[in-house]
Amino acid sequence: MASKDGRGPSIWDAFVSVPGNIANDSTGEVSIDQYPHYKEDIYMMYKHNFDAYRFSISWSRLFPRITPYANLYHYDFPLALQQKYGGMLNKQVVKDYADFCFKSFGDRVKNWFTFNEPRVIAALGFDNGINPPNRCSKEFGNCTAGDSSTEPYIAAHHMILSHAEAVKRYREKYQVEQKGRIGILLDFVWYEPLTRSKTDNYAAQRARDFHVGWFLHPVVYGEYPKTMQNIVGKRLPKFSKSEVDTVKSSYDVIGINHYTSYYMYDPKQPNPNVTGYQQDWNCGFAYERNGVPIGRRKVVTYVKERYENPEIILAENGMDDPGNLTFPEALYDSNRVNYYRNYLKELKRAMDEGANITGYFAWTILDNFEWLLGYTSRFGMVYVDFNDLKRYPKLSAYWFKQMLERKN
Repeated sequence: MASKDGRGPSIWDAFVSVPGNIANDSTGEVSIDQYPHYKEDIYMMYKHNFDAYRFSISWSRLFPRITPYANLYHYDFPLALQQKYGGMLNKQVVKDYADFCFKSFGDRVKNWFTFNEPRVIAALGFDNGINPPNRCSKEFGNCTAGDSSTEPYIAAHHMILSHAEAVKRYREKYQVEQKGRIGILLDFVWYEPLTRSKTDNYAAQRARDFHVGWFLHPVVYGEYPKTMQNIVGKRLPKFSKSEVDTVKSSYDVIGINHYTSYYMYDPKQPNPNVTGYQQDWNCGFAYERNGVPIGRRKVVTYVKERYENPEIILAENGMDDPGNLTFPEALYDSNRVNYYRNYLKELKRAMDEGANITGYFAWTILDNFEWLLGYTSRFGMVYVDFNDLKRYPKLSAYWFKQMLERKN
């Protein structure tokens, strides 16, 4: 039970309680009930030869037997703090909480991440408002308050500053003694130009800058991409000189979450009358080009070449199946096996070409509550019966087990 043992509500608890927000009006109150099942789940990972587990601390969660990779913030901002001072729109975010976690768990946790997918938090929470705290301009979504032209950039700016302050605190106060490392987890959809035209190439680069560059460029170079500075202008917050010094190089490792890729093109349309984060891209999306897939290793190759070849962990990668598959169909997830096999081959090529990749996390070990999709989508390598919460390894779990046995 999510609320067991005194856990306070988050902004997601309030959000899922509103009818219509989640598919089938599902909630995460029980989900896969990992809180009392964690020993069973960790043992299952161990039994299938997985050697690391990337999870997020909801104030306090730690697991034995397997190397922990702990993330400090994964969408679940405390509702009381959101109501008290406006959450991510206020500069007072995360730092004290991060210090508490370093102090309490740093003797066991040696791999820290500050935020998971901060772009998603800013874009879906403050541009189109489909995620909590449900803020946007009325032209872009069903919101009662918000400003899509400024608030996504303000929220992102505060997350970058709080990330950098947390990294600074860890380095100054804990890292030497605890001998750990710290970074941030960024989602990245690869964007390929639809044609060879200059305008489509520019569109694809704009998309990359507004997506991963929004956060990666500051933590590597201490400033936003020039593309964003030119397009967003005065709506884009600026870093002070002291903030640049703190933000620049505020990472030991970069986590990249990658699932899919799109083709981008110049829509050749005039600037809209209303502005917002997604509108500022001024890009058209295409899902295919003559049926030819996009090479998977381009994501890490791009980060290698554009951002000084940082240490990279592929921190999320996987595919889902529909939640309404029959039990036998769900267990025989051959499409997922093929997805992982092909992706890992491409990743190995990128490593052979010099990408500094030191880790890989498949998403995910267990079917679970998938945010807006509720239980209508299954990403797990282990099937969870949401009626009795029993776990059943799928074909992909056994494939990983055998593959990792060969590796060892």
